[in-house]
Amino acid sequence: MERKKLLLFDTNSIIHRAFHALPPLKTREGEPGGAIYGSLLAFFRIISEIKPQYVAAAFDSPGKTFRHKKYKEYKANRPKAPDELISQIKKTSEVFSKIGVTILMKKGLEADDIVGTISSFAPREVETIIVTGDMDILQLVNEKTKVYTLKRGIKETVLYDIKKVEEKYDGIPPQKIADVKALQGDQSDNIPGVEGVGEKTAIKIIKKFGSLENLYSFLDQEELQKESVSGISQRILTKIKESKEKAFLSRDLALINKNDFSEFDFSNFYFSLENEKIIDALNDLGFVSLAKRFLEKEENNLKLNLN
Repeated sequence: MERKKLLLFDTNSIIHRAFHALPPLKTREGEPGGAIYGSLLAFFRIISEIKPQYVAAAFDSPGKTFRHKKYKEYKANRPKAPDELISQIKKTSEVFSKIGVTILMKKGLEADDIVGTISSFAPREVETIIVTGDMDILQLVNEKTKVYTLKRGIKETVLYDIKKVEEKYDGIPPQKIADVKALQGDQSDNIPGVEGVGEKTAIKIIKKFGSLENLYSFLDQEELQKESVSGISQRILTKIKESKEKAFLSRDLALINKNDFSEFDFSNFYFSLENEKIIDALNDLGFVSLAKRFLEKEENNLKLNLN
């Protein structure tokens, strides 16, 4: 018997990707609509491919998060989102709600924390697929959770299971990606990491020591010699040793929180394609061609394929 499926959208990352990938389309009201259109395009294509019984869309909450309390410079290097993007995030939430998708948001949390929590607490017998444009979410992959990533705008996709993640990170399992980020840092989120340590070196180190704890247990106990340790230079190891506090802070910032959104009712995530709701929502936006394409596929009893 085929397992039931839960589709979780890391919606802000998808909207951001669509915003930069598609031309600045307009809605029927003359408002910016390219990111909305792109997000819906991706949504219908993935719904058709995955055929989930449960769907939910997580959104970032506005304002500061718990990560800003830990590190006030978190994401400080990011420019303010343009008004035309902010308006489309709100509108996308409204459209998803109209077509029956459960909307998830909680003050102080980012969307990836919400999808992390939901995927963690979802019934064991349900397979979870997280849709995102953010590769950091690969840390959530496990036996019952896969990550469906959008690349090169929204056209190319990759479905990551444990094996696929380990291929990408040279044998590092998903649950150790945050340890890699602890050393590497993340410029896009202004996570400091250890100065001078890039992704390849970070992967090599975590692959050898297994975890940040094991690495610092070694560094705290051993007197570093001039020679390198398994191809890792003494200079790099010294830098890492001196940056212990920063490395553990960086891991805390990179680690997806899975404990702060437990007050959800999984039964609310049940989703079915209702033609009338979908056509009305698309026509209200002025996305008539998208509505026609959807209706034609449904009338011909074909898969919804919006490529």
